[in-house]
Amino acid sequence: MTWVITTVSSTPCSKSTPADPRRGGGRRAAGGGASSTWIALLLLLGLVLWLGMVWPVAAQSPGASVTQMRLENGDDGVYLSATVQFELPTLVEDVLDKGIALHFVAEAELYRERWYWTDRKVAQVSRYMRLAYQPLTRRWRLNVAPVPITANAGFGVSLNQNFDSLDEALDAVKRVGRLRLGDVAEIGEDGPHPVVFRFRLDTTQLPRPFQIGMVGQSEWDIAAERSARLVMEKPR
Repeated sequence: MTWVITTVSSTPCSKSTPADPRRGGGRRAAGGGASSTWIALLLLLGLVLWLGMVWPVAAQSPGASVTQMRLENGDDGVYLSATVQFELPTLVEDVLDKGIALHFVAEAELYRERWYWTDRKVAQVSRYMRLAYQPLTRRWRLNVAPVPITANAGFGVSLNQNFDSLDEALDAVKRVGRLRLGDVAEIGEDGPHPVVFRFRLDTTQLPRPFQIGMVGQSEWDIAAERSARLVMEKPR
């Protein structure tokens, strides 16, 4: 008997599985969600811009600047004069109208140049100004002293001026004239001389409640600084 061996082989047929409609729907949903998010963001941006036009953001307090500096060789010493420009914010002006005094400080430093090392400070001077409204006379008083003007000190060595308007008083504050830096023999005539001038509103002199309430309010930030190399000039 003859045996016949047969081999049976089969090839699995591949069937394409139909796309699950739920998956395609999920992709469409995701795309739609992204579009909705962008539309919402655009609408929110438009709303913010519209609000900005209807309710403008409060203008920040204008900063101060030193517009002029002049170093003079006087008969009795070396003097620095400077001009400061600033606008008093409405909030600060209201405090003045209530009888609260404002204190301003002007400081100047003069250096001697050294090519082999950092410049050496040879002179320093400060001027303190107190501006206050006098309700009885309806005038503005400006006290000027070489030391801080407080309730216990400074008034005895201060010079005072009275003004009919706040603008006139502020003009006197902005014109810082004849800050005496020292004798010519100490400073030397050879120049130019590096000079640093600073001007600021001293908020530490305000009553404590005002110091606490002004935190985060830029209107009280009135300060300016300028550095320059100045040549001594003859007094005008």
